[in-house]
Amino acid sequence: MYQILAIIIGYLLMIISYWVIAKVLEKYHTPATEGIEGAGSIIGILERILVLTFVLTNQYTAITIIFAAKSIARFNELDNRETAEYYLIGSFLSITIALVVGIIIKIILGMYKTSFNLF
Repeated sequence: MYQILAIIIGYLLMIISYWVIAKVLEKYHTPATEGIEGAGSIIGILERILVLTFVLTNQYTAITIIFAAKSIARFNELDNRETAEYYLIGSFLSITIALVVGIIIKIILGMYKTSFNLF
């Protein structure tokens, strides 16, 4: 039962972590965009859900597809250094949160194996 609870809490953290990322990015100037208002937040939540799913299913290389897809979608905007840095901070923070939560869940579930002794 605790296994299911750990996974549910992990996915809820992917949604709730929006506020952590927003707080970190708050001190940086938000680049002007012509996109849909709030779309970045939803994209970030979906990104974290996908990354967590990939971690839990040992599909670590699939995480690169997410980052590549986001980069392709924003390719023209990345010419502006400020926009590129803002994008990278948000993306790396989002992916890092999902990776760390995923690894913690795997440790809790006894699914995490390393080539060195961590625990």
